[in-house]
Amino acid sequence: MRLPILPLVFVSASVLSLAHAEPLVKSGDSVAFLGDSITQGGWQKAGGYVQLVKAGLAKNGIEITVIPAGISGNKSNDMLGRVNGILEKKPTWMTLSCGVNDVWHSKSGRGVELEDYKKNITEIVDRAEKAGTKVMILTATLIGPKTDDELNTKAKPYNAFLRELAAQRNLPLADLSEDMIKAQGPDGKLATLTGDGVHMNFLGDQMMARGVLRSFGLNDEQLTAAVAQWQTLPDTVMIQPKVGLTAQQAAAMEAMAKAENKSVEAYLTDVASAAIKAKLDSVKPQ
Repeated sequence: MRLPILPLVFVSASVLSLAHAEPLVKSGDSVAFLGDSITQGGWQKAGGYVQLVKAGLAKNGIEITVIPAGISGNKSNDMLGRVNGILEKKPTWMTLSCGVNDVWHSKSGRGVELEDYKKNITEIVDRAEKAGTKVMILTATLIGPKTDDELNTKAKPYNAFLRELAAQRNLPLADLSEDMIKAQGPDGKLATLTGDGVHMNFLGDQMMARGVLRSFGLNDEQLTAAVAQWQTLPDTVMIQPKVGLTAQQAAAMEAMAKAENKSVEAYLTDVASAAIKAKLDSVKPQ
């Protein structure tokens, strides 16, 4: 199964010049990725955007240590409450991805309104800068494909504030909201980037990783090398095959799984994975 590669024109618009002689991040740096479930998945998934940023930098000779700091459901007040613990690890850099839940949860009365959001984000950045950690701002990605619906309309001033803050503080900005709008096209095909309208699939994670790498100062040639390498990383795309069996065959499979001390699901996954990979290895990629 070969997924399409999103064109490199869908990259982040950074407040910094894209003509850095050298990337902002260096080998030996540690990077904390502060965020919500999108960032948590960005580290936990083999093809998540945090993993892709790390791999993309490594492809270009920059080895970093990742400090994963994404927690599902987090809003700006939650991140403010735990940022000191992250800064105690003395990261060189911290990327800040916050805003989706502040807006999304407002429908249930648990969101964070704009003025409080501004205070929380500003305090997070203040604490990081005081601790000597450099900050990259990530604008919040879309909540469903309709950019003019209630939630995405509500999110616009949140992202406008992030852009203003990045400009005022001279911080690199990965404008992932704009990247996502461009990448989904005029027909609102957000499903190509997410699994549920919010959380990224492999293509969405690639979009996010490109935005972060661009804002770290990687040039087009370096980005092209990173994207090419991502297509060869193992376990980045998960598929779920369905296999029809007779009752006798199912019983036989259960016995084989038991003999290997595996669940039926694990046994089937291993067998199917080995067979599919062997078949793919025998044909020339298209």
